[in-house]
Amino acid sequence: MASLLSSSSLRHFPSKTPLTPPSYGAAFFLNLPKSTRPCRSSFECSAGQTGFFQKLGRLIKEKAKNDVDKLFSGFSKTRNNLAVIDELLLYWNLSDTDRVLDELEEALLVSDFGPRITIKIVESLRDDIYAGRLKTGSEIKDALKRSILEFLTKAPKTELQLGFRKPAVIMIVGVNGGGKTTSLGKLANRLKNEGAKILLAAGDTFRAAASDQLEIWAERTGCEIVVAETEKAKASSVLSQAVKRGKEQGVDIVLCDTSGRLHTNYSLMEELVACKKTVSKIVPGAPNEILLVLDGTTGLNMLPQAREFNEVVGVTGFILTKLDGSARGGCVVSVVDELGIPVKFVGVGEGIDDLQPFDAETFVNAIFS
Repeated sequence: MASLLSSSSLRHFPSKTPLTPPSYGAAFFLNLPKSTRPCRSSFECSAGQTGFFQKLGRLIKEKAKNDVDKLFSGFSKTRNNLAVIDELLLYWNLSDTDRVLDELEEALLVSDFGPRITIKIVESLRDDIYAGRLKTGSEIKDALKRSILEFLTKAPKTELQLGFRKPAVIMIVGVNGGGKTTSLGKLANRLKNEGAKILLAAGDTFRAAASDQLEIWAERTGCEIVVAETEKAKASSVLSQAVKRGKEQGVDIVLCDTSGRLHTNYSLMEELVACKKTVSKIVPGAPNEILLVLDGTTGLNMLPQAREFNEVVGVTGFILTKLDGSARGGCVVSVVDELGIPVKFVGVGEGIDDLQPFDAETFVNAIFS
């Protein structure tokens, strides 16, 4: 395999805005006006820093709560679907309970909350109303939001779990057209901006333009990238070379792209298993995360994909894309409830910063006006 991947397969794209150019000392920048100083990340990495990954995860989580405006605008179509709930509850009275709950049920189903979750929510509200625990429309809405939040918080932590060894390895998997490579590029940008040293691995050796697409992202984000030297190189070979390179160079995180595949294609799914085994031989416990990219516009149709990928490779988290163009935001709740796997990031726009860390409370507030 070494013949397939020589040293020239490592391509370096320097950051366009280095923190401290080598020709200047720190004192030079301290004497500059604040407005002209180079921008520093609020969290920087050093090779010997303990707890780096834990701190990185916490910082990303904190920033998710600061990105409320982007999430709010990203879920506007789902929020518009659910706006009818406010109208229903505004003039609610006890005698109208069954009619109001029937219409509330319909609103949840239209937004792809799924029949199982919808029935649970509605019947719980019905019991609380008739038991006298909910007496006003605002109390019913608050109970609805709490119920959805409970579904979302049953899954494990939504922060990236990157372990203690460097490099941490994240594999990105999914079907064609779901936004897999784009999500990887945006994730690289977010992690690099927080001070992590990132290496990209172009493991999608099946699609001709995939490596070119990822190289563009490497250039945009100022990351290095490992690509296959030949068309016949196996994905596992590319990932192996990248992880070895990351280990040698003290990289913090290796982000591995993989070929898009239908969950029904057995041979391609087995290739993912080979990639996973190869990586684990180089770094014990790797890959630390296997993130499945799901197209939010497909709504509940994403569930069969998620089940199959999870069964084959053990998915640790979801990236839900294209939610800004979908009124099916309820699928976020469905996929977490169905599989007990957390959503870790959501795509809410086309911009490089529009891959947002998922925060359950922020999400619930974003889909209800």
